[in-house]
Amino acid sequence: MNTGLAAKQDQVKPANPLRNLVTKHPVPLAFAAMCLMTVIAADLPTEFVINELVVRLSRNLFLVLSLIIPVLAGMGLNFALVIGAMAGQIGIIAVKIWDIGGFPGFLVAALFSMPFALLFGYLTGITLNKTKGREMITSMILGFFANGIYQLVFLLFMGTLIPVVNQEIILKGGVGLKNALDLKFMQYSIDRFLYFNVMGIEVPVVTFLVIGVLCWATRFIVTTKLGQEFRSLGQDLHIAQIAGISTDKVRIIAITISTVLAAWGQIIFLQNIGTLNTYASHEQVGMFAIAALLIGGATVTKATISDAIIGTVLFHLLFIASPQAGNNLFGDAQIGEFFRVFIAYGVIGMSLLLHAWHKYLTAKKKFFEV
Repeated sequence: MNTGLAAKQDQVKPANPLRNLVTKHPVPLAFAAMCLMTVIAADLPTEFVINELVVRLSRNLFLVLSLIIPVLAGMGLNFALVIGAMAGQIGIIAVKIWDIGGFPGFLVAALFSMPFALLFGYLTGITLNKTKGREMITSMILGFFANGIYQLVFLLFMGTLIPVVNQEIILKGGVGLKNALDLKFMQYSIDRFLYFNVMGIEVPVVTFLVIGVLCWATRFIVTTKLGQEFRSLGQDLHIAQIAGISTDKVRIIAITISTVLAAWGQIIFLQNIGTLNTYASHEQVGMFAIAALLIGGATVTKATISDAIIGTVLFHLLFIASPQAGNNLFGDAQIGEFFRVFIAYGVIGMSLLLHAWHKYLTAKKKFFEV
């Protein structure tokens, strides 16, 4: 018998590490291969690519990380991230009106945006509690609804109900904010606060320290009682309710944290850009942040810090190289632009499709088990 067992064990093939890697991480590996081919086709200088990647990481990673907690709490991908971005823009508009520049302006914008973000997050959480199981589509529609209110306030109320001393930012008719606001007064206010120049590559130390603090805080929250409640909700909402967890309250906390982080992330983003497109800067924030997270290997039900970092690197590497690759291959840089937008929406659509298919298979399996 021992001889037969040993023979059977000899017949068991050892695990293939490469196959396991591909099976566990198909999406990031596929995009890594795509990025490699795009970078080769673009034929850009290595120093330029690295410098652009560092800039884009410091600019976008905070926003991507703000998506993790709602996923952990079982609320899926937070398309209402744009609402948090609007709160951040309210803070920036306020310091523009008050003419507070530099690092103090950055801090005041972050503080002023916080009560708006808390209010918006709370209202979003209440709405999502009314639509359990349909949080993602609801948060997307909420983003469109909030955008309408945002435009009403800044197109009609500014200069009428809301007096503005700084006439530089008001349209010629005296009502409504201009389409674009110059943020030179606070550009690089955190990026240039402390930075190192390493072989021609500028590394914004304070920005990456802030991102590092957010990573640590996210990991710390997971270890707390609140973090355990987030995870319980993510695993099974019904069981969490039976266990005595105040699920509605915890869900509101999760989405509020995400909204506040999105507001701060948008301020970090815009202080790097140096221009606020008043009525459009926030519109694509959610789509691009979600696409980056999914490219890193996250799903609708699972997301980690490493997913956010890897996804942001791959997504923005594609952004850097695709225009020049399109120009070199097809003689038109616009093809590269279309390709990366297609990737952003395509990866979101595929993720949602796979999530719906998984839910269908799970429900079907439970039906036949009954």
